[in-house]
Amino acid sequence: MGKVKKIAVLVSGGGTNLQALIDSQKRGELGGEIALVLSSRPDAFALERAKSNGIPTLVLSRREYASVAEYSRALADALVEGQIDLVVLAGFLTILDEQVYEAFPNKILNVHPALIPSFCGKGFYGLRVHEAALEKGVRLSGATVHIVTPECDAGPIVLQKAVEVLEDDTPEQLQRRIMEQAEWIILPEAVRLFCEDRITVENGKVRILKENGK
Repeated sequence: MGKVKKIAVLVSGGGTNLQALIDSQKRGELGGEIALVLSSRPDAFALERAKSNGIPTLVLSRREYASVAEYSRALADALVEGQIDLVVLAGFLTILDEQVYEAFPNKILNVHPALIPSFCGKGFYGLRVHEAALEKGVRLSGATVHIVTPECDAGPIVLQKAVEVLEDDTPEQLQRRIMEQAEWIILPEAVRLFCEDRITVENGKVRILKENGK
């Protein structure tokens, strides 16, 4: 193990996945240090979670930048300046371009509230994902942690966890169950694997090394 890896968590809202990461760090299970919480909105409650845990915060408000390119450049610069090793998208709803992916190749993780490749891609976020799953009548849904690439929700899959869909579920109930039973478990686990240098990408697929590096 080398130096402790510095993690930046990108948020736009309530920050429940951020809280799961903070809790994991407090238990000594994260394998790295949350060094920055960066929000695309100044009113995101996730910023309060960070502040109450002594984590540095930065607001880069999307509306203050003329284009996706300008915003992406500013964000990439801030992350590079912060010497960040791993970027985690935790409910970050702002579009970024390739400048960020090129600055952090295979070093950006996202959690998606479905079993990719189901219910993913453009337009599938928040409750829309769960509404679509219920409309289709699937018996299982869940969550996926994947490496972020320029194509939406298409990067190599790191971890997945299935969650049962119940007959009388509302989108809100399914969303909550997937958070509690999948997202809040596999996101910290994926971060720990990254921090332990156990994630490698070969031919577009993730291979997770055992603890002895094989």
